[in-house]
Amino acid sequence: MPGLNIDWHLGGLPLYSPTPNGDSKLRTLSWNNHTAPASVNGWILPEEDVEDEMETVKVSGSSTDANVYEAAERPAINRKSSSPMMPAFMTSAPGKVIVYGEHAVVYGKAAMAAAISLRSYLLVTALSKSHRTITLRFPDIDMEHTWKVDELPWSTFSQPSKKKYYYDLVDKLDPELVEAMQPHLSIISPKASLEDRKIHQNAASAFLYLFLSLASRNFPGCVYTLRSTIPIGAGLGSSASISVCLSSAILLQLRTLSGPHTDQPREEAELQIERINRWAFVGEMCIHGNPSGVDNTVATGGKAVVFKRGDYSGPPTVTPLRNFPELPLLLVNTRQSRSTSTEVAKVAALRKSQPAVVELILEAISQITESAHTLISKSDFDAKDAGSVQTLGDLMKTNHGLLAALGVSHPKLERIRDIVDTVGAGWTKLTGAGGGGSAITLLNSTACPSTLLSLEEALANEGFEKYETTLGGDGVGVLWPAVLHNGSEDKNGEEIDQEMFMKADGRDGVERLVGVGVGAQEKREGWKFWSNTGGPHVNSEGKQEPISG
Repeated sequence: MPGLNIDWHLGGLPLYSPTPNGDSKLRTLSWNNHTAPASVNGWILPEEDVEDEMETVKVSGSSTDANVYEAAERPAINRKSSSPMMPAFMTSAPGKVIVYGEHAVVYGKAAMAAAISLRSYLLVTALSKSHRTITLRFPDIDMEHTWKVDELPWSTFSQPSKKKYYYDLVDKLDPELVEAMQPHLSIISPKASLEDRKIHQNAASAFLYLFLSLASRNFPGCVYTLRSTIPIGAGLGSSASISVCLSSAILLQLRTLSGPHTDQPREEAELQIERINRWAFVGEMCIHGNPSGVDNTVATGGKAVVFKRGDYSGPPTVTPLRNFPELPLLLVNTRQSRSTSTEVAKVAALRKSQPAVVELILEAISQITESAHTLISKSDFDAKDAGSVQTLGDLMKTNHGLLAALGVSHPKLERIRDIVDTVGAGWTKLTGAGGGGSAITLLNSTACPSTLLSLEEALANEGFEKYETTLGGDGVGVLWPAVLHNGSEDKNGEEIDQEMFMKADGRDGVERLVGVGVGAQEKREGWKFWSNTGGPHVNSEGKQEPISG
């Protein structure tokens, strides 16, 4: 590499790992065992840029995270000046469903949310040094916009009182920074409808706030292309999934994440998952204003969580369920629009007129959540045991009945439940606010193929949209580089490029091209996931799965 080599002695992660006695163990910053060359923010610098950047290298951070950069000069290596680019790579994150506890959670009761195998995918492609642009593409919602890097409001975001670093906790948006972005958001999709334009600008605001907060004016040009298999506006956490993809991608570009790798300690993986989650929450604030933080937590860590929010002045209490099993789930979209605020208001009005009765219903819903939590947390819980699955299913069915008693079901939701009950395929409940939206069915493992075919035909005949998915799967994942085999004759695999990714036809096309799993059980080689359970991944067939190359 030209000029200087800078060794990043990066506190916290990835270079320092706490030892049991509280000391820090120095590591070498690397990806696939290659030490980082002269770089700032993880990007290789040409010779003429190294001197300019040296003054910005030393930054003090939290003592608990030991975030200290140290630059050590090495003798210059006499090689031809070059500026190699980071390879194209991908990140992915799941959607989520509420399994138990809707509406009761509004009144301080417990609820359970779990990841589903419908996911968002982000392809990041670096441009050559001469291309000083950043492009965000989201073809599924007909959105594309390009910004000139040098025209973005860096001066506002880089003020000493405003500048944030990857290890910072951001729990509210800075109004001055939000205002500085507006000229760069107002020009997006001028010919789109007001509704579509709002969706486009929300997505762009999440991206720009993260990009401007974490990157710098010296960041290379890139194209960020998003595809999602999660229905938008169906209460399935699509925005949180996208925010996690963006957060993890930018942090990877900064090389502030290590792994995932097979010998990564659980504590280290958890810290990195938390780092991704923190910045994903910032993206969610850009889109929703005051999000609960549950959706991005599930999208980052995967599996499931139990959450409770007793005081709305603070964040909810979130308990990860690291041993939550992968279970076959049928998600059915009623195609009936609904308003979360309307359904919440229904329950509030009923609670006001019948406080004693409604309180008993809400408490019963909370007890259902706690019962499921207790069952899943048992050391001898077996997801393949028909009795255990039936208990979870019966709890779902009872939960639905209580929600219907609160008045938040809908004739289409009841019809889906009737169809499932008639063919005997599993246990069904509404998920989310109700009043339309989606229903989930925990499939009975004993249901024969003809039963499932009958169910599929009955749902299609009545105009419902179904998704075969898996409950309790992986969280954020990385495909580095963006290469998959996909049956290719090339032993080195097939590189996923922008054109190929953009042309993938719909949800099925995206899953066939880059999906983390082919079918509900098989995991595709190449995708890696941070594991906060310790040790390598174990798939739903009980086989160990490596998490790094």
